[in-house]
Amino acid sequence: MFTDPRHHPARPAAPHRVRPAVRRPLRTAAALAVASASLVWCAAAPGAAAESPGQKIAEALRTSPIYVDPSLASAVGTAEQKKLAARIHGTRLPIRVVLVPLVEGDSWGGDPGQLADVVHDRMGNDPAIIITLGKLHDDIAAKEWPSGAHQAERAAAAVFHQDDMDHAGTTRRIERAIDIIEAGDGEKEYEKAIADLHSPGAPADGKEGAGAHSSGSPVTRILTLVAGPLLLIAAAGLLLRRRSRLRDLSTPFALPRSVFAAARRADESGLRERAAEEVLRLGEEARAARGEPAAIERALDAYAAAGTVLDRARGVPDLAGVFALIAEGRAALAHDQDPLPLCFFHPLHGPAARRIPWRPLGRREQLRVAACEGCIRAVRARRAPEVLTDHADGRPVPYFEAPADRSLWAATGYGSLLAAAPTEDSLTARVQRGDFTRTLG
Repeated sequence: MFTDPRHHPARPAAPHRVRPAVRRPLRTAAALAVASASLVWCAAAPGAAAESPGQKIAEALRTSPIYVDPSLASAVGTAEQKKLAARIHGTRLPIRVVLVPLVEGDSWGGDPGQLADVVHDRMGNDPAIIITLGKLHDDIAAKEWPSGAHQAERAAAAVFHQDDMDHAGTTRRIERAIDIIEAGDGEKEYEKAIADLHSPGAPADGKEGAGAHSSGSPVTRILTLVAGPLLLIAAAGLLLRRRSRLRDLSTPFALPRSVFAAARRADESGLRERAAEEVLRLGEEARAARGEPAAIERALDAYAAAGTVLDRARGVPDLAGVFALIAEGRAALAHDQDPLPLCFFHPLHGPAARRIPWRPLGRREQLRVAACEGCIRAVRARRAPEVLTDHADGRPVPYFEAPADRSLWAATGYGSLLAAAPTEDSLTARVQRGDFTRTLG
């Protein structure tokens, strides 16, 4: 399950330093007040707090710099724990390693940052560096207080991108992160590790970015991402098996066309992973954005809606809807007052070029739909454009021929059939009011 970046920062997706999260209006302030009150109550009621998972971990860390949940003992054995502890003691830094499985509905919402926050609070809020499992399979994360003192977050992020750490295992990743933290050059190592993401020689069609992982190419990991396996770790207990690197990070607030090129070639599992990576990236961009609060609020709402759809996606049409919601969020961050949605005929074609008149076969009414250049050419040549299919009554049909009361995407054309301005009616708003979940029955 995706966590809201309004409450906790996600790992930076771009090579710039992440700026503080934008505060939401009154409801966020109220939520924070409730959370603060809860912490005060816990401090005043040590008997209750002592029973909490966070307190249990904090107590264990007072005698050892490493806490490993019993369920992970086979992955990080006693000998490895002793080796890590010795390495940590040698740094003379307040490093703590907390390895617990992160799943939806746990005490920290499946979020490594929230886990670190809770443990740090229970330990007394002293200067600390807490390394945890990350949001990706075999990944790690770090958080430190005071923030940036040892560039720990960047150090963990750098390890994720380093080619020789692919399939290295948790212990080796933590050891590498500790080395970087001790040297104090997490920023330098991070920039070095992602340098190839901006290489002018990298292919523009996303071929390496999406598929090179299986062949061992260095341009590998992040486009194949989180969600299936991060979200399905939370939602279904599946592990992330593939990762490929995010591309085009220097052009924020727009989905690179290479993303769609790779998505069209992916199977459902690969598409789910790519969708989840882009959802996380949208959350990071929204959290780091500056500008009109209302626009950032819309982007954060789109992020949350996309996470909801991704968690419950039943197939490619729903995963395409995730990309459509991401596009709405990116348009909000770009302050686009009249954005075009993704291609009506097949959202994985990418952003539409313009709206065109189109009459569905066998119908008299004419629609105005947003379409990509390829579909526009097909329609003008009186050829059938490539369309995304769904299943209705056990047979594949164009998604827009599915009953509208059973498909949010058929009802909206992935945004093309919404007549009102985005601030008045949008895919995000419809997901928020429950239109998507009502179609799942």
